[in-house]
Parts: sequence; structure tokens; C-alpha cells
Amino acid sequence: MLLIELLKAIIFGIVEGITEWLPISSTGHLILIQEFLKFSNQNQDFMDMFNVVIQLGAILAVMVIYFDRLNPFEKGKSPQQVRLTWQLWLKVIIACLPAVIVGLPLNDWFEAHFYNFITVALMLIVYGVVFLWIEKRNQEQDIQPSVTHLAKMSYLTALYIGLFQVLSLIPGTSRSGATIIGGMLVGTSREVATEFTFFLGIPVMFGASLLKVVKFFMGGNSFAFSQLTILLVAMVTAFVVSIYAVRFLTDYVKKHDFTIFGKYRIGLGIVLLLFASVKAIFG
Repeated sequence: MLLIELLKAIIFGIVEGITEWLPISSTGHLILIQEFLKFSNQNQDFMDMFNVVIQLGAILAVMVIYFDRLNPFEKGKSPQQVRLTWQLWLKVIIACLPAVIVGLPLNDWFEAHFYNFITVALMLIVYGVVFLWIEKRNQEQDIQPSVTHLAKMSYLTALYIGLFQVLSLIPGTSRSGATIIGGMLVGTSREVATEFTFFLGIPVMFGASLLKVVKFFMGGNSFAFSQLTILLVAMVTAFVVSIYAVRFLTDYVKKHDFTIFGKYRIGLGIVLLLFASVKAIFG
């Protein structure tokens, strides 16, 4: 029944909208939820495409929230503001280069070899521990960020953050988690690292979605009405939820650190490992 499938799409959209931007791995949550909630009569090609293209809804939320800032042609911008906008886009492009160079040829290989419960669980735990370590180190050693404004961030720093983004090719790492950790390790503040992560996701997610759609059609597939409806409902839901998730995270990091996310990642990773063990034993 289509109505039931649309309700499932809404649930997937809610999960995507929340977990895409919080550094807790959208992939880990989607893998977990798909164990209990599956679309009826959908082949694997559609699900592989769905899990990526649903992110377009989330990225559109960022573009809406930051439209004025991201648009160099916005009326009323001073010459300096226009220059800063172009510089921001150049930093984003530079940061995307490692993902293009490494991600394009190796993405399918990583998915084939690491898209499983154990890998996702371990990456959740590992990067959860890293978050706790960074925050504890910064507090104990009173380490202050050297970059507190995105406009002051160098192109080299953007490239370093882009290198960390490559780590997210391993499922469970979390793209936002990897780039936020990278940003903090190279001296940016939590606010700058978080904001740049939002912007960095625009070309990355659009590119990944385009590739998945192309592969879907090249595999001899086509959209049925029900599939297109499910995808659009999930994307719209992810868009709406992401509006709130992005605003929540930007406000949260102004007053709090990432410790709670590190603990959550570790907890979820342990749950996934236990679930995988029970599934292996009892089938």
C-alpha cells in the first residue's frame, strides 16, 4: 500500500535530516533502521540510489538558510562582501579536491568492502573516542583555536579539512564528523568547523547524488511512479528536518562542545556490535 510506503519514507527523511548534519553518521543510522523498516518490493539498485539521493533534501536546507551568504550576486553586497563570497566558494572547491581525486575511483570499492554492521560500529566508536579526546585535550591544555572566523581561514587549512573528508568514505565515519574533527585539529573553532562542513557538503552531496542517479539509469533501471513519490517525500522530509537540525547545531556549538556526540557515537556503536553479534548467532 502506497500510504504505508510513504510513511516509511517520512521516517527515513526524519532520520536523514537529523543525522546528516550532526556528527553521528547518517549511514550508521540508516543501516540500523533498514534492519527493521524496509520498503516493499524495491530492488537493491533503488535502495542504493535512495540512500544517497535523499541527501539532496538535506543539502537544499543549507542552501536556503545560507542563500544570501553563498550568493555572490546578491543585491546590496559590497565589493568586499562579494570578494569574501567568491573566496568562500574557492575554499570549498579546494577542500573538495581530495574527495574528487580519491572518492570517485574508490567509492564503489569502499562501499563493497566496508558497508556492513561491523565497520560502521567500529567507526562510530573510534571517532566517538576521537571527539572525546579532542575536547578533553583542548580543555586540559587550554588550547584556543587560531581561526575563529571563516573569512580568516586559509586555503591550505581548507585543503587539510578536505583531506579529512576523505576518511568519510568508510561508512560510519560521518562526513560532518570527519570534517569537524579535521577542522578542530588544524586550529579552527567549533563554529568555523561546523559552518564550513555545511558548505562543503553542497558540491559533495550534489556530486554523489548525480553519480548514483546516473548509475541507477545505466543499470537499466527506471523510476516507477511509486518510487519517484517515495524519493520525493523522503527528500522533502529531510529538507524540513534539516532546517531545524542545522540551526540547532549552529546554536549548540556556540555554547557547548562535542562531548555528548562522542558519547552517543560510542553508545550507538556498541549497540550495533551487540545487534550484529545476536544476528550472527541466532540468524
